[in-house]
Amino acid sequence: MDLRRLAPSGPSIALGLALLALGVGGFIGARQTSVFALERVEVQGGTPRARAAVRQALAPELGRSLLLVDGALIQRRLAPVPEVRSATFDRDFPHTLRIVVAPERPVLLLRRGKDGWVVSARGRVLRQVRNTRVSRLPRAWVPRDASISVGTILAREDGAAAAAALAPAAASQFPGHIRFVKTGDKELTFVLASHSEVRLGDVGDLRLKLAVARKIFGSLTESTPVYIDVSVPERPVVGSLDSQVEG
Repeated sequence: MDLRRLAPSGPSIALGLALLALGVGGFIGARQTSVFALERVEVQGGTPRARAAVRQALAPELGRSLLLVDGALIQRRLAPVPEVRSATFDRDFPHTLRIVVAPERPVLLLRRGKDGWVVSARGRVLRQVRNTRVSRLPRAWVPRDASISVGTILAREDGAAAAAALAPAAASQFPGHIRFVKTGDKELTFVLASHSEVRLGDVGDLRLKLAVARKIFGSLTESTPVYIDVSVPERPVVGSLDSQVEG
């Protein structure tokens, strides 16, 4: 077989290089011109507040070529938006950018004196609340010298521990409305609207402890406030808050 017959001819090589150059030139031109200029940002997911914040954060990119809008840029723009945990994007050529938001999940109202902040399941401060009375989120109090800023991740002692404990409780639809969360070095306690308490000990095995507490609540017949100590989930203790007698 004559291998020279299979080799591309000079004109074919030249044509291929010309087409490649044309494609590269067209791509570079599209990146630099208004052919694919971003005109609309469509946002799905999250709250109306979060969607508005995403559109505002991406507003500086309007007019820029869609080809220049990538994941790293979007991540940088959305990083300061407290209520957005993560986001995915899709370019809808010629002029639209679609964003799908995975929102932070609010689980706690953090209190410092008269001030209040909504905190997510992973301890991020989402926003400050002017009227703390209207929120039904569980409360936790921190010292007046605690540092709290919107958008930051809290330290454990400044509310992150309480938020981490409430995350699995909210996901499992824990029976009874949790009003307060008490935290300390070795204390983690839910105080319910019925005044009953769930004493969890530390943050270890939270899902197991909550499952045990939920089962015990389902078996109770009296409506008087009790405490359920599941700090050692294999040996739960139930008693009256008045007498503190073990059950």
